[in-house]
Amino acid sequence: MSDTVKFSFAKIPAALEGVVVVLAAEGGEAGGLVLAPEVSALLGAAADTVTRAAQAERFTAKSGKALDLLAPTGLEATRLIVVGVGKPEELKPLDWLKLGGATLGRLSASAKEVGIVFALPGGPVSPEAAAEFALGMKLRAYSFDRYKTKKKSDDAAAKPRVTLYIESDTAAKRAFKKREGVGEGVIIARDLVNEPANVLTPTEFAKRAGDLAKVGVDVEVLGEKDLKKLGMGALLGVGQGSSQESRVVVMRWNGAKNDSAPLAFVGKGVVFDTGGISIKQAAGMEDMKGDMGGAAAVVGLMHALASRKAKVNAVGLIGLVENMPDGNAQRPGDIVTSMSGQTIEIINTDAEGRLVLGDVLWYAKERFKPQFMIDLATLTGAIMVALGTEHAGLFANDDTLAERLASAGQATGEKVWRMPLSPDYDKLVDSKFADMKNTGGRFGGSITAAQFLKRFVGDVPWVHLDIAGTAINSPTSEFNRSWGGGWGVRLLDQFVADHYEA
Repeated sequence: MSDTVKFSFAKIPAALEGVVVVLAAEGGEAGGLVLAPEVSALLGAAADTVTRAAQAERFTAKSGKALDLLAPTGLEATRLIVVGVGKPEELKPLDWLKLGGATLGRLSASAKEVGIVFALPGGPVSPEAAAEFALGMKLRAYSFDRYKTKKKSDDAAAKPRVTLYIESDTAAKRAFKKREGVGEGVIIARDLVNEPANVLTPTEFAKRAGDLAKVGVDVEVLGEKDLKKLGMGALLGVGQGSSQESRVVVMRWNGAKNDSAPLAFVGKGVVFDTGGISIKQAAGMEDMKGDMGGAAAVVGLMHALASRKAKVNAVGLIGLVENMPDGNAQRPGDIVTSMSGQTIEIINTDAEGRLVLGDVLWYAKERFKPQFMIDLATLTGAIMVALGTEHAGLFANDDTLAERLASAGQATGEKVWRMPLSPDYDKLVDSKFADMKNTGGRFGGSITAAQFLKRFVGDVPWVHLDIAGTAINSPTSEFNRSWGGGWGVRLLDQFVADHYEA
């Protein structure tokens, strides 16, 4: 993560040079912009140039809009960018994140030194707002181009050294230190999702999760011998057609000052999904390198919690497998025994993620006795038919958890939408030959998948997030231009910070 934007913090200076960014509020006599008094003083005669340019361009300082002036008269600055914030009193953390990303997007790859003045009319900008702005820049600067031997300069994102000028510079530096760890968690998740499957095998994925030890996370890797002893027949059945051995990784962060039960986060980690014997169509199969987006989010979240020293006990568990067609692969009609003892008839080998999650959820429940469990999985195409790519599907047996996650989703922009669970749907996964089958038919596919998972959580408060539409080929935004957007890290970090830290 060294190849990214580098930040420093300082008090507002007496003079400006290089590329300079100032903030402007919406309003003014001509309905254009309003600068903070200290910004006007800093610009000197150039302040009048800004006003006249705004009038000529009909610039109204709406949030995210920008006015660009090259070599403004009266300043040493080579370029002055005026970024509109709209009405300052209405800005929320997500707005500042977007503003940071949008600002970085306006910088060319040749920009090396950038100074940003955080001052607005009506009062100082908070340190937390400046930290969110910087995080937006950091996330927008991300690109995954490590396998390109010839890189086009036009495609390169700006990665400058940025000085954030703000009167409360020490407080802003502290605030960004916490947000930076969250940003690193998002970037870790993005890297994992973007990696090709010939590189990111279950073994390699487990190795990268082991890097969390550097930030204080205790990491334990369970190999196939361990999984067989535990009786994880459902998970192992998925991976038995691959030459790559399956893994389960357990990551523990103990940040609370007591022995309280941990919060448990479980991720589906199918590093590549051909569909197995029930093979997928060729078109778009390359995207199935991202079928481990849930596991990537859990790894990123555990990094975020540890990096910012979250005062909470948390455990992350990921099931890592590769689903391949082979002479040893499981077949439709096979019956496997899960760790819970429940038997499962395999109807479709492409409904594999729920088999992985079923065993890992049961293991998490039995071993850690958690306060709750939240699983994330790129589980069904059906959720994309229902919700598209703007919301993840949320299924829950606990209203409080569902409401808290929905609130965190609105705050972070990683939105969720609650879907139904009921005994009527549960009947659809009953089997004639085993305790259950791994598909419930054509209709309500995301719901019957969730009903299947519910059979492995017992009485533990639980949420299932189906992130098929948000984790792979992620929607672009002001702070994301990556195919794998690292969806879920910011959502769950916000959720934990809001409700579970001491």
